[in-house]
Amino acid sequence: MADESVILLHGLWMRGFTLTMLRRRLVHEGYLVDLFDYASVMGDPNAGVERLLQRARALKSEKIHFVGHSLGGLIALLALQRAPGLMRGHVVCLGSPLRGSAVARGVARLPGGSFVIGKNLDILRNGIERWEGTQAVGAIAGRLPMGIGFALGSLSPPHDGTVSVAETELPGLTDHCIVPATHTGLLFSKQAAAQAIAFLRGARFARNA
Repeated sequence: MADESVILLHGLWMRGFTLTMLRRRLVHEGYLVDLFDYASVMGDPNAGVERLLQRARALKSEKIHFVGHSLGGLIALLALQRAPGLMRGHVVCLGSPLRGSAVARGVARLPGGSFVIGKNLDILRNGIERWEGTQAVGAIAGRLPMGIGFALGSLSPPHDGTVSVAETELPGLTDHCIVPATHTGLLFSKQAAAQAIAFLRGARFARNA
């Protein structure tokens, strides 16, 4: 698939190197993979979106896909809302709180919590209402409940420890699936990677994966 590129986007408090395992699996399947690194806490989200648009426009592949973990999935969709004709390809959101994050809202209420989450607080707190773009978007949710959300007691089951399954279910999605993984574990899960690859290929998740 030398004519297909995938831009990988990390989540809050993370950097591009956390996507290395997923990158290897995508490269093994023949995709050209670009790790998009952005300042997820202190950086202006609008600046991050603009940098992503520039990165995508610079790629020469016939088809470009986005795969975003957590906040990264929201950033990808915001970029496509801003530039609807940006790319021919699909979008996979891994554990992204597309409907808004209860954990982000809970942390923001703690002393200094807004500073901890940073400049993407509004995006994480509110999410988006629905997806109305032309690109197929699939969401993969985890269901192993270990993480910060468990400690805060702010999530309704099932959840991945940080994001509830319900928060990943956005009106307008092309497909949705659930895998046995924690929020961070989605980055390393063979099953999540296999489902992401299935969606990139055919805009549907594999029902027997």
